[in-house]
Amino acid sequence: MSGRLVVCPTPIGNLEDITLRVLSVLREADVVACEDTRRTRVLLDRYGVNATLVSYHEHNERQRSAELVRRMGAGETVALVSDAGMPLVSDPGYVLVQACVAAGLAVEVLPGPSAAIAALVASGLAAETWRFVGFLPRKKGELAAVFAAPETVVAFESPHRVAASLAALAAIDPGREVALCRELTKIHEEVVRGTAAELAERYAANEPRGEIVLVVAGAAAVEGDLGAALEALRRLVDAGAKARPAAAVVSELTGVPANALYRALTE
Repeated sequence: MSGRLVVCPTPIGNLEDITLRVLSVLREADVVACEDTRRTRVLLDRYGVNATLVSYHEHNERQRSAELVRRMGAGETVALVSDAGMPLVSDPGYVLVQACVAAGLAVEVLPGPSAAIAALVASGLAAETWRFVGFLPRKKGELAAVFAAPETVVAFESPHRVAASLAALAAIDPGREVALCRELTKIHEEVVRGTAAELAERYAANEPRGEIVLVVAGAAAVEGDLGAALEALRRLVDAGAKARPAAAVVSELTGVPANALYRALTE
């Protein structure tokens, strides 16, 4: 009989957020593939789970995936966890899931903690449509394109880069609503809400500590108004975006033809 892969989300901070189903799978699995065996062992010891652990991280994904697929093909059950939250969401696991699908092995995903979802809800911003972008890009043009999205944007960010990212957003749209969610579910959990300009000023000289999730309100679209669209394009270019790709983004959001925007910008 073929085995299976069970993707198991783990707490993002508070160890009490583990689900009963995840604990049951971790107890019954033949092997638990984890990002950091030491960190996962702390969680398992908390609940008296005596499981066989193997490392599975970004540096050994392909080699370990082949090994685990062979074990599942022989009938074993493999549980996959990351250090925190849902595997594959800015964490290792994609290679293994793809290998299982290619081999015709069952893949079961259990629900559980997610920093992205927790931050989105805590932000108080619109959650009907939203976009998760992982870690924010470092290049100014790419960052500006992310901030031009019409949907609410959820992103991970390094504490060392929060000030720069907020300053870039404030340069484009100082009044944009933002929530900075820090250390979610932990003792020092904090959610700071305000405009891009307000948060950029707050963190310019006071670098936050811990794990950060930024939630940014969607960019407002100005339908068919060349003047407003051109001003938005100028802000993107001033923030470091390349003119033609930025014109295409603004065109999609406003309905103003990209060629007209580019000509107006360069004239």
